[in-house]
Amino acid sequence: MFKHDKALLHEVKVDCPNPNYAAMLQEQLGGPQGELKAAMQYLSQSFRIKDKEIKDLFLDIASEELSHMEMVATTINLLNGHNLDANNATIGNIEAHVLTGLAPMLSNASGQLWTAAYVNESGDLAADLLSNIAAEQRAKVVYEYLYRQINDQGVRETIDFLLNREEAHNTMFREAFNRLQDTGSLKDWGVTQDSKLYFNLSTPGDQYFNANNPQPPKFNSPNQN
Repeated sequence: MFKHDKALLHEVKVDCPNPNYAAMLQEQLGGPQGELKAAMQYLSQSFRIKDKEIKDLFLDIASEELSHMEMVATTINLLNGHNLDANNATIGNIEAHVLTGLAPMLSNASGQLWTAAYVNESGDLAADLLSNIAAEQRAKVVYEYLYRQINDQGVRETIDFLLNREEAHNTMFREAFNRLQDTGSLKDWGVTQDSKLYFNLSTPGDQYFNANNPQPPKFNSPNQN
């Protein structure tokens, strides 16, 4: 069961309308690295998880991602303003001005509609956690690109908050991955010598990457770095 709290997770504001940037920000509403994708991915993955604590983690983060989606949509609304202005929305997705009456669409910055094909789920907890860690990292990168292209301080404050929450989710998924011991796809990690071979196929030149006795992947906690 889900409940809606009318208060945003974090206040959003903009200095002034900016239809072009509203179209750019659509990327984090309905794009392949956006908030809707993250929410649906973690939610759908959670249905099969047997570990109660990790299941709760997936559902908690999925719920927060929906609140991020609400923040992004609210910011897009503010950036679009109150007047249809397609002439000044000259890049990316202008459909808000010619199709939806300024309502944000579930699409990316180019107007491509959101699709469930963005969602990755394998039924294997290790694989799903690694996918989620990568998803959070990619979302952070997109927010960093967006941050660099706007001087609006209100928008920058919102992006800064969302970017830091991506970091928090990434850390929590990494901690969950560290708890996995000999389960799922990690159960038979490195059972033959073939898993310990590294082929140096870059010639001429020295072997820069040398993996001696490789071990199953594990992430260090921040205080261990």
